[in-house]
Amino acid sequence: MDALTPLAALILGIVEGLTEFLPISSTGHLILAGDLLGVNSEKGKIYEIVIQCGAILAVVWEYRVKLWSVAVRLPYDRGAQHFATNLLIAFIPVAVLGLLFGSAIKASLFKAVPVAIAFIVGGLIILWAERRKHIIKIQSVDDMRWTDALKVGIAQTLALIPGTSRAGSTIIGGLFFGLSRKAATEFSFFLAIPVLFAASAYELVRNRELFFVQDLGTFGIGLAAAFGSAFFCVRWLLRYISGHDFTVFAWYRIGFGIMVLVTAYTGAVSWTVS
Repeated sequence: MDALTPLAALILGIVEGLTEFLPISSTGHLILAGDLLGVNSEKGKIYEIVIQCGAILAVVWEYRVKLWSVAVRLPYDRGAQHFATNLLIAFIPVAVLGLLFGSAIKASLFKAVPVAIAFIVGGLIILWAERRKHIIKIQSVDDMRWTDALKVGIAQTLALIPGTSRAGSTIIGGLFFGLSRKAATEFSFFLAIPVLFAASAYELVRNRELFFVQDLGTFGIGLAAAFGSAFFCVRWLLRYISGHDFTVFAWYRIGFGIMVLVTAYTGAVSWTVS
């Protein structure tokens, strides 16, 4: 399918927004949703990446006061400079590895079975992480050192494997490195802003010949759907983590991954398994 229908754009936008900031892999869900909708052309895959901008705008809006404060104080305030530097440090590992290996990963792993396996492995890691004793050294993102940011940035590189989850890698990685649940989750939100904007801009520019003016309508639908569903999801997650851990997401990942593998190997669903 070269042209996305408005319905497909709406569905993909909602899927992106609901899964981007949860540790369940938005990329993995989009690959599987795109498979079911028949949106598995190169253009469809690029569209799935670009609509991430809608989800990121939801984070920008939710944290607009802090982000504006950092931007205004950046030239002279050490606290603002420290925050911005940490984001830059955490951004560099995934940017470098993404440029070096992104095309190879997309060619070999953007398929249902590798995604399902990554879902299951990621779920098992979350269960392991939640059974460990948490030793909290950092309560707030403003307390993070540059070394903490670098560790989280390195953990984020695992998300280059579709189905792993960028949010899961950064949040669970943050827990391993001594961040509180709130600090790990909020830093994951903030780090998503440069990472996903850069990825979306890069893919859009690199594949600009695939898009035309008539695509603006479906882009608008997808971006709006991603923004609305992500805004709801971000606020819900912040409330959820105040009294719960991430175990439920681990079991969801494992169950969903097993379902995809079973339907793939029984032929119940015609996934792109090859």
